[in-house]
Amino acid sequence: MQRSVAPAVQPREDPWEAALRQFNRAADHLPLKRGIREFLAYPHRELTVNFPIHMDDGSVRIFTGYRVHHSTVLGPTKGGIRYSLRVNLNEVRALAMLMSWKCALMHLPYGGAKGGVACDPSQLSRGELERLTRRYATEISVIIAPDSDIPAPDVGTNEQIMAWIMDTYSMHRGHSVPAVVTGKPISIGGSAGRREATGRGVMIVAREAARTRGMPFAGSRVVVQGFGNVGSVTAYLMHDQGCRIVAVSDVYGGIHNSAGLDPRAALRHMQQTGRVAGLPGTETVSNDALLELPCDFLVPAAIEGQITQANAPRIHAKIVVEGANGPTTPEADEILADRGIHVVPDIMANAGGVTVSYFEWVQDLQALFWSEDEINQRLERIMVQAFNGVVRLAREREVELRTAALIYAVKRVADALLTRGIYP
Repeated sequence: MQRSVAPAVQPREDPWEAALRQFNRAADHLPLKRGIREFLAYPHRELTVNFPIHMDDGSVRIFTGYRVHHSTVLGPTKGGIRYSLRVNLNEVRALAMLMSWKCALMHLPYGGAKGGVACDPSQLSRGELERLTRRYATEISVIIAPDSDIPAPDVGTNEQIMAWIMDTYSMHRGHSVPAVVTGKPISIGGSAGRREATGRGVMIVAREAARTRGMPFAGSRVVVQGFGNVGSVTAYLMHDQGCRIVAVSDVYGGIHNSAGLDPRAALRHMQQTGRVAGLPGTETVSNDALLELPCDFLVPAAIEGQITQANAPRIHAKIVVEGANGPTTPEADEILADRGIHVVPDIMANAGGVTVSYFEWVQDLQALFWSEDEINQRLERIMVQAFNGVVRLAREREVELRTAALIYAVKRVADALLTRGIYP
């Protein structure tokens, strides 16, 4: 029996330590009692599971998975499931905390959760991936439900994996329970507009950031790190708005054309070849060098810990819009702020995904579905309202956008906690 062990490919900084520092920076602006502050900082519930999977070659391998509930104060917990060799408990804790603040900021009736399995999905066959997913879903089924914890896709997972989780959970219940996950195929209760929702939200806040800074949006130069669902959708939606996409990258590296490239052509090329490199009319560039290209908008949409104390002095963007969760470390935040580079934080910039996941959950519960136009209009309104509220608070408090967003979100959760009271 083999154990699946992740190699040493951890982020440059521990994501849990970074999340705690960001929380503490915001909490310093609020009159929180010590006990309340500690309660808000630490996860409410953590589940670690080790489970066996039959591999195609007849062997059995042991995989490790996690599900963390950070806060249940505002409602059921909500958060994605990722399959990646980087997955560990501290990463999942950090992402669950970010989901609590993201949901509070967007006025969604959720607390934050996150889950994951330490694995490389690209090295698993479809059958192995299905068996792993169904076993993991069974292991965490003790803490997920439509009224308690609702998973969704994240890095390394997709709507098919959500379909397997929904089906597994439903088989154990003896009837279909579509609302147990979001990000599902439309054929089994998914929502129109969900696949593009995170990237659409990134585009909306980038446009609003340009407006507040008096920058023209059309014609602005955009660099996107990460060309998965979030990065690719962001790129082609910003391109549709007249922006010039000058560079994009995937895990293997990037491509650059200072005159601009067609992100839909890059997406087709990646689907055909497995990577963006080699798109005609572009030059290759490393992921590290791509972050330092001159541009108006830099969209880190890959993984956490990409803009650090080491490379922040060489970032040449006017605005950073965080498509990924936690791509900028606290030290880098300070350097970028000192240099006059505005950062639109992850809990606001990429909140389009969880917002439309909320729409999907509501539609499943009432068995009444909305059109894609209705979805996009509702998303636009919520994203713009949240952005304007954070900008207003940042000006009042004289802080950067991340701290303002966290102040707003933490205060909402703290107020709800104090209203509910401490049990018993």
